[in-house]
Amino acid sequence: MEKKEIRIVGLYVGEPLHDKIALQNVLTKYGNVIRTRIGLNQDCGTKGIILLELFGDESEIANFEKALGKLEGVELQRMIFK
Repeated sequence: MEKKEIRIVGLYVGEPLHDKIALQNVLTKYGNVIRTRIGLNQDCGTKGIILLELFGDESEIANFEKALGKLEGVELQRMIFK
């Protein structure tokens, strides 16, 4: 039985995040590659961490990560378990 890869993306949403709607739009647009989404608020809701478990088409995941990388105030980190 082949073991599937588990891909986790962590987003640190700090300041300045000028456009929270843009972040939500990216998350909605690529919702088809998000299996799990967990939000962890910090500092009274002005900063936070979003953990995403991703699955599906590799090119769609790459496009998603590229779109996230264009958002000012969002830092992306990856974890991949094989």
